[in-house]
Amino acid sequence: MAVSSAQKYSLTEGGIVRKLFSVAAPLILTQVLQMTYNLTDMFWLGQHSDSAVAASGTVGLFLWMSMAFMFFGSMGASIGVSQNFGKGDIARARTFAQNAIFLSVVIGFILSALLFLTHESLVSLFRIQEAHVERYAKDYLSMVSLSFPMTFLSSAIMGIFNGSGNSRTTMVIGGVGFMTNMILTPLLIFTAGMGVAGAGLATVVAHSVAAILAIILLKKYKRRPFSEFTFFAPVRLDVIKQIFKWVSPISIESFFFTALTMTVTFLIVEFGEAAMAATRVSSQIESLTWLIGGGFASALTAFTGQNFGAQKWGRISRGFKFSSAIMSAWGLVVSLILIFAGRFLVGLFVSDEVVELGVMNLRIFAICQIPQCLEGVAAGLFRGQGKTIPPSISSISSNVARVILAYVLVHFTDLGLAGIWIALAAGATLRGIWIFVWYALYSRKLPKSDIAPDANPAAEAAV
Repeated sequence: MAVSSAQKYSLTEGGIVRKLFSVAAPLILTQVLQMTYNLTDMFWLGQHSDSAVAASGTVGLFLWMSMAFMFFGSMGASIGVSQNFGKGDIARARTFAQNAIFLSVVIGFILSALLFLTHESLVSLFRIQEAHVERYAKDYLSMVSLSFPMTFLSSAIMGIFNGSGNSRTTMVIGGVGFMTNMILTPLLIFTAGMGVAGAGLATVVAHSVAAILAIILLKKYKRRPFSEFTFFAPVRLDVIKQIFKWVSPISIESFFFTALTMTVTFLIVEFGEAAMAATRVSSQIESLTWLIGGGFASALTAFTGQNFGAQKWGRISRGFKFSSAIMSAWGLVVSLILIFAGRFLVGLFVSDEVVELGVMNLRIFAICQIPQCLEGVAAGLFRGQGKTIPPSISSISSNVARVILAYVLVHFTDLGLAGIWIALAAGATLRGIWIFVWYALYSRKLPKSDIAPDANPAAEAAV
């Protein structure tokens, strides 16, 4: 009989710092692996040509947009499993897990078909000036779109493990996928002579391997969340409805973020291939903040969800204070890295022509690293309690503002490309401060200490 993760990985008891790090550390390591893969992928594409880097960066916007729909599986599972584990209702937690997997697979197949059939038209929307860059982008998108069903499935299963408090297994699944990708990418790009399409095929194979491993672990691993689990369970409309209620704001937020980023990309494309490559490289280096911050935010969602279910408000409050301090410190470290080590880091991936632009980008974005870290803290706490609307409101509003500001600075000042990056950094700063202050004010309405499970928590009041 498997040992239930509800017992072994419970986040409602024990030292808060130890429990938070027990979940956050594997997730952060997973994000570091993700960043390492991204940088390695970009390195090999850069060895092919700067054009390949620019093409993958452009297509990456469509891949980011798919995240808006991936959340229905991953975040739906994480919130539903964590809250019901906190309540001790393992059967209902399993029901949320099963329905989240169903949603993820259906949505993954639909998106895969749409992107594969329309990839040429989608890339043409960017009006890329260089014909060879446009060709690379189309090849890459058509190939990567085939990975979506398996990517969405593994993401939902990882959300299940995260919600149960067992993020170590998530790290194993992600790590195997990333390592497979890192090994295959140079082999398919250069040895097999597939070029940019080879990088896309490596992604398809790697995500398929990760999904198969995730299925095996959910069914057979001795530390799996549920001793018995059936993939082909009846669809529960009430559970699907609750997942949509939780995740729709997150999905809309992610979709708008990517759509607005695409709008900004249209402005960047006007400055040529070097500007596109510099933006791509700099965003990957800056992911030191948002990938690791995202890992910590995911840990907070699981931690908060379980303690919300158990109505342990004192633990949630102390988790908020600790997380705010540690993530602020990390944001400061990244800011210093971007300012003082930017030239060295950018120079690892692109030619000298692009380095100066990349350095300028990193120094501008150094100002928003601490607010971005605090945004992850507040968003994770809100989402763990099922309050997904506040992060979405602050994100969408701030991103709309920064697109408008970017347009104004490009067309009505002499800042040029720097104006776009200044607008993006200003928007990220506003977004982080806004949501952090919102949660700080909201948390004052919550109980300050743990209360009985049958009590009516004040947190159920509307935000």
